[in-house]
Amino acid sequence: MTLKDKVCIITGAASGIGQGIARRFVAGGAKVVIADLKREAATRTAEELTKAGPGEAIGIEMDVTSEDQVNAGVEAVVKKWGGVDVLVSNAGVQIVHKLESFPYDDWKKMLSIHLDGAFLTSKACLPHMYKKGSGSIIFMGSVHSKEASPLKSAYVTAKHGLLGLSRVIAKEGAEHGVRTNVICPGFVKTPLVEKQIPQQAQELGISEKQVIEQVMLGQTVDKEFTTIEDVAEIAHVFASFPTNALTGQSLVVSHGWFMD
Repeated sequence: MTLKDKVCIITGAASGIGQGIARRFVAGGAKVVIADLKREAATRTAEELTKAGPGEAIGIEMDVTSEDQVNAGVEAVVKKWGGVDVLVSNAGVQIVHKLESFPYDDWKKMLSIHLDGAFLTSKACLPHMYKKGSGSIIFMGSVHSKEASPLKSAYVTAKHGLLGLSRVIAKEGAEHGVRTNVICPGFVKTPLVEKQIPQQAQELGISEKQVIEQVMLGQTVDKEFTTIEDVAEIAHVFASFPTNALTGQSLVVSHGWFMD
């Protein structure tokens, strides 16, 4: 399975998991779009990955909650490289509160970035995939697509929603050769997760060490964090799989935290 010369748009790809997926795709010869809120960071990442090769990358600014920005970004990619083969909807944030004190604006922000972002980027890319008769859409879910944790009502709701959206696209896209799947990582030690450690310690009234050992890694089989490279490898499999045999599925990558 290969991504050589495939055009791949990855949102939230200037850092963290998105950047790791972009790195893996470029290493496989793909043409990768680093789509991120931060234009300078996206461009810097693209230059770094292109230098490493053998694929290439470009950086574009994209707010996944803006339909105009999403549409303009996808059209720019199509104009430059002729189409879209793969979309990885990865952009996301985390905000934690107990439900009774969860600010409504934060709730709406969480759902908009995760769900509206997946919807808008898919909607923009699907016509180009349908035109080619092939394509792969990958949503970045979470173990929280399957499981719940305290303080994460908006995140859990959004990540569960991605499973439903993926399954609908899998059914609608099948006749056009378009597949869609969801990656469900456990805790990956990115800045997003690092930020949660003191927040959860404060909300739960426990130490940061307890957050890591009990809340984040307590249900794993080996007390290990999932790595960015683990997730990137699964993304490569989903992106490059050649048939509709693998569509509408979700794969948990969590050191056994959740076993489906």
